[in-house]
Amino acid sequence: MNTLVIRLIVFACIFGGAIVGMLLGPLLPKDHLSSDSKDVVKMGTGLIGTMTAILLGLLVASAKNFYDAQATELTQQKATAAAPGRAEILYDKIQALAPQNDIQHSLQNKALSIAIDLGKTRWLMLEQATNSVSIPLVVALVFWLAVIFCSFGLFAPRNLTVVATLAVCAISVSAAIFLILEMYTPFGGLLPISDAPLRSALEHLGK
Repeated sequence: MNTLVIRLIVFACIFGGAIVGMLLGPLLPKDHLSSDSKDVVKMGTGLIGTMTAILLGLLVASAKNFYDAQATELTQQKATAAAPGRAEILYDKIQALAPQNDIQHSLQNKALSIAIDLGKTRWLMLEQATNSVSIPLVVALVFWLAVIFCSFGLFAPRNLTVVATLAVCAISVSAAIFLILEMYTPFGGLLPISDAPLRSALEHLGK
């Protein structure tokens, strides 16, 4: 699913939670809105907020590690002077060579080793690309945030300033989740890994 669509869904869930809280507030009996009730709700949402902060931190760290790993592997392919997707073709061409002496045999074996390493790196990158962010974690995070915003709306005054503030907060949180998801697509989106090193390698390879 497109990360922008996911961001909109996240925003709708979080801001929707705040609106639900604001709608429920007037319907609750007065004793449910007492200071004691508010204290219990605040403690509960404080606990959820702590768990949300921990989970959000884990997602950020996971996304950053994934992004860095992909960037490192792309740099490694640049260092071996070949492009992703061409390792198998390069391997076949090296195999077809007919070395005439020991030095050429040695160079062929070294080239074959490099081609094999390139193939392994390419498949590693493809495998990592399939292991994206955990959807259950994102769902849990969004649910917790919706609960927190619902508690905000439950006791908040019903005016435009409060609604606008909650909307801005919901946009900020959904933007953070959006950026996390963007880091799981390092070859596209808003935070792409630069292909300049690889293009430079290909230019030198053709000379």
